[in-house]
Amino acid sequence: MRKSGEKKFFFGILLSLAMVHGMNDTMQSVVSASYPLLKDALNLSYAEIGFVALTYQISSSLMQPVFGYIFDKRSSGWFLPAGLFCTMAGLIFISYSPNIYFLLASVFVSGMGSAVIHPEASRITSFASGGKRGLAQSIFQVGGSCGFSLGPLLAALFVRDQTGLSKFSVVALAAFVAMIPACRWYSNRIASGKSGSAPELQSDASKLPKRTIIITVSILMFLVFSKNFYTVSISNYYTFYLMEKFGVSVQTSQIVLFVFLFSAALGTLVGGPVGDKFGRRLVIWWSILGSAPFALAMPYANFETTIVLSVLIGFIISSAFSAILVYAQELIPMKIGMVSGIFFGFAFGMAGVSSAVLGKIADSFGIEFVYELCSFFPLFGAVAYFLPRVRSLRSMKK
Repeated sequence: MRKSGEKKFFFGILLSLAMVHGMNDTMQSVVSASYPLLKDALNLSYAEIGFVALTYQISSSLMQPVFGYIFDKRSSGWFLPAGLFCTMAGLIFISYSPNIYFLLASVFVSGMGSAVIHPEASRITSFASGGKRGLAQSIFQVGGSCGFSLGPLLAALFVRDQTGLSKFSVVALAAFVAMIPACRWYSNRIASGKSGSAPELQSDASKLPKRTIIITVSILMFLVFSKNFYTVSISNYYTFYLMEKFGVSVQTSQIVLFVFLFSAALGTLVGGPVGDKFGRRLVIWWSILGSAPFALAMPYANFETTIVLSVLIGFIISSAFSAILVYAQELIPMKIGMVSGIFFGFAFGMAGVSSAVLGKIADSFGIEFVYELCSFFPLFGAVAYFLPRVRSLRSMKK
């Protein structure tokens, strides 16, 4: 018989994790929003900006599955502060980097912070969900999405030069305070012997065919690729695109980027609970493929229409990741940390590879061509058709 405490929805803990996620991602997005300033300050090319983004994504992505595996084996309520410290230290180092080499080392340190925070916080989120896993992951991820969306706006308001980035170390101090409830709660859970995988899914997972798991995870990872290749073109190069095509200022382009990222945050909040109610496959299918018409139209739109299309794209396409992650966690519930690390890591990794590739393309063919090319990638969302037609693991186990 399942203990009543296992089904409790710990909203306070989820709010704590969402706030930490948000403040960590705020610091990360302030850096990416400041790429134009770093480009001018250090005399970088588009390709070098892409390599900076790639370095960050490598450190944050390749290590996430490793950390997730470690967290599954050895639990601790205080891994999160260590990760946040890396994010803060990297941000300070970036603000005083004298050259491209020091900058690369700094973003690597910052990326290690995300490599710790994302799989571990996502893992704790599963335990605090009380069975409402999609809703819980949406709350957690909307914190990150909101934080990531605030970065460009805060950069536009407070960052005038490279050293201005160091101001945001105060965000890390606030995050240390915000994470205290979650760290204490999880430490108590460990002490009471409840730090394993989500119990409500273990019996279902043991009956799933291995072939079904492998095929489904492969499809989910391909969908993450198609989604992220497109969204990276906006999150990392949107400011350059707007400045070059429409002649707007850095501050205006950063505000428009904030509008896009905020719409993505709203979509993230919607995707999880809708997946809980109507099935994750449906959410994944419509969120990626449904953004395709707007993505295809955006390279040919005027400035005002571009803003409207980017809002629609951000809201629709961002609803996918919560559903994708929970779908994968339900497939392999005994390795929630590792699965979270793989999918967060793969998402970050694809973002890094995409940034480097797109930077090189922008140098060779122009930033507008990048958006014409990337507009086709949401069409790959059609691959979601091959996901099993199920709403839960209970209907898959047969």
